[in-house]
Amino acid sequence: MRKIHVIGIGAGDPDQLTLQAVKALRSTDVFFILEKGEAKSDLTRLRRDMLDAHVPDGAYRLVEARDPERDRSAGGTAYSPAVEDWRSARADIYERLIAEELGEEETGAFLVWGDPALYDSTLGILEEVLERGAVAFAYDVVPGVSSVSALVARHRTGLNRVARPVQITTGRRLAEGFPEGVDDVVVMLDARQTFRQYAGDDIHIYWGAYIGTPDEILVSGPIAEAAPRIERLRAEARERKGWIMDTYLLRRNPKDT
Repeated sequence: MRKIHVIGIGAGDPDQLTLQAVKALRSTDVFFILEKGEAKSDLTRLRRDMLDAHVPDGAYRLVEARDPERDRSAGGTAYSPAVEDWRSARADIYERLIAEELGEEETGAFLVWGDPALYDSTLGILEEVLERGAVAFAYDVVPGVSSVSALVARHRTGLNRVARPVQITTGRRLAEGFPEGVDDVVVMLDARQTFRQYAGDDIHIYWGAYIGTPDEILVSGPIAEAAPRIERLRAEARERKGWIMDTYLLRRNPKDT
């Protein structure tokens, strides 16, 4: 039976690959990569650099396909259906790649930024492909260093404080209000810089973009002081590169709860 590795490759630093990930890379015959266009070509290049560093030349095949576009204008009740449509379009591509490019006794791999279990769709898409029943395969998952772990490590802080919970959420959810009963909140997928609406609160922000790459940017401090700098650096970086991936931790003074 065909086999698939879903390999977490860290937030961008090639040194974040685990020994388990390297072993999985070296046992792979075919690597599947979804291209995201010219603007994000450096993401593909980073993947290639990791393979060049850890897998003997000529020991694998690289198969590329174009990642389907997602309707990012959909909001409100249309948001979830738009995401489901995009995931199904990806499932179509995964199904074709596995059926046509992977031999019955070969092993393929998808290289996932960060950790496959945290805000990534690969596992759910593979399950959808299996449920369709057109192609059979077994798969395993290799955990990776997430952007969350990399962020707090670069800022030399922890995710939570003693006896206090921590929550991971999205900018869309944060816009609905600061989570109740939680003072440490990690925010991902926030294109609208929602932290700005909390500039009047006693909250410290630890922000990072392109974490683990040569383009890494880090800013920390009270939101009221750090927000203008983050906005400027973020806009400059997005203009320069054409895209941005950022994550941040909000740490509220418990006395405000």
